[in-house]
Amino acid sequence: MHSKTPLAQTRRAAALVAALLVALATLPTVTFAADSPSRMTGVVNLNTADLEQLQLLPGVGEKRAAAILDLRKTKGSFKSVEELTEVKGVGDAMLERLRPHLAVKGKTTAKRL
Repeated sequence: MHSKTPLAQTRRAAALVAALLVALATLPTVTFAADSPSRMTGVVNLNTADLEQLQLLPGVGEKRAAAILDLRKTKGSFKSVEELTEVKGVGDAMLERLRPHLAVKGKTTAKRL
């Protein structure tokens, strides 16, 4: 036989839930590059950008930037930004997120905010 009444158990459960919610509210927020708003301004020219400049693009780390450089070396200059989907891991959704920051002509003007 339980020594606590159902009301006492309910109050205890409610207190535990409240404590858990407070604890969760104090955890740091984690954002993922693909989900976070862009932290850059300007454009990256796919034909002239170096490894560091390519990494300014949201969701592009060192490996993906290197893959872009490898594709450029293998195939020559990009004729359009759509060719970026030939890089492993760059699909239509990522291309659409990157499109405002991409160019195939002109200077790379990208800067971190």
